[in-house]
Amino acid sequence: MSRHPSETQVRTRFRALDGLRLVGALAVLTTHVGFDSGDSLRGPFAGILSRLDAGVALFFVVSGFLLFRPHAMGHLQQRSRPGTTAYLVRRAARILPVLWIAVAAAFVLLRDGRPLGDYVAHALLVQIYVGTPLTPGLTQLWSLATEVLFYLVLPLLALAACRGPRDRRWLRRVTLAAGVLVIVGPVWMAVATATGHAQSRLWLPGFVGWFAAGMLLAAWHAARSTGVLGPGRLDVVARYPGTVWSLAAVVFLLSTTPLAGPLDLSEPSPGQAAVKNLLYAVLGLLVVLPTVATVAPATEPRSVAALGGRVGAWLGEFSYGVFAYHVIVLALVGRWLSLPSFGGAFWLRWLLTVAISIGVAAASHVLVERPVMRRARTLRAGRSSASTVQHVAATASHTST
Repeated sequence: MSRHPSETQVRTRFRALDGLRLVGALAVLTTHVGFDSGDSLRGPFAGILSRLDAGVALFFVVSGFLLFRPHAMGHLQQRSRPGTTAYLVRRAARILPVLWIAVAAAFVLLRDGRPLGDYVAHALLVQIYVGTPLTPGLTQLWSLATEVLFYLVLPLLALAACRGPRDRRWLRRVTLAAGVLVIVGPVWMAVATATGHAQSRLWLPGFVGWFAAGMLLAAWHAARSTGVLGPGRLDVVARYPGTVWSLAAVVFLLSTTPLAGPLDLSEPSPGQAAVKNLLYAVLGLLVVLPTVATVAPATEPRSVAALGGRVGAWLGEFSYGVFAYHVIVLALVGRWLSLPSFGGAFWLRWLLTVAISIGVAAASHVLVERPVMRRARTLRAGRSSASTVQHVAATASHTST
């Protein structure tokens, strides 16, 4: 196994992904503004506005990369992998407080006579499984329900993947498995559409390929970081992020054509549902690739470093809040300005929704998210320390006897 000490310093922070999260959140926000204003259904930019829901693919690829990489590193370095309990506590502390605030806000500010059970279903993230109708202010949370199920499944996927050899054979095996999962998504979408079960198109199997694309990037990066894999073509690609992102733009434009189905909420054909899913998987992979392809942070291209710069990283901290709150903000903006649905005024709606959503998300991050995450880390650290003390005491007692 060849090692490249100058290149294999273990990298633990990927700042460009912070900026990329904000890009994904703003893309999702923009597609919702486009639909609410009607501009995603008509006009020269309808296709672009309609397909900015591809921001969800960015979130899923990033999650697959960040959450699987510690397992891949642990396997290749022959050290313990992340503990499941600590991992689940961190995920719950990160997701649930903002989720519950958003659900409560929608219930108080936008409730239109719907039963309380609809909001409870969203708070428990089971709305896509129990047939809950679209709920004002919370329509975007279907993707969070799907992502949280991936969080729960990931330890099992990692357990299955991080076994056996610790050389290139392992990377080939993970690559093959990820490739199979990328195909599962389009097949699931086609079957669900053909059988008329539209609700199941929101379930995890339809998007497992997007997460798998991120896991594949994580496996490759872990192999490069540990010296299991030497420099190759992806290292060359990493030097030219503009070229990769240009290819992503081409894929995105393809998704705006009839190949990927209608722009409105009418049903696609099975083939269109499959093509759209596959195009979004490729798009997410191409957009994320340049942000994680360098082994050493010092070698990042300027455009990637700028994405993870101070402003990008700072705004990226609020991306989850922007995602969670923006549909509520958009509805309130329309109410305050007496703007009917599909009544135009895209830029007015967009500017106000972006500004207010970022402000609300920033306040939420400072007042709620950061303290909760800090508390979760403190609790886990305290339990780890207590466990260590008990172990030392037990060892000392055993030795003395």
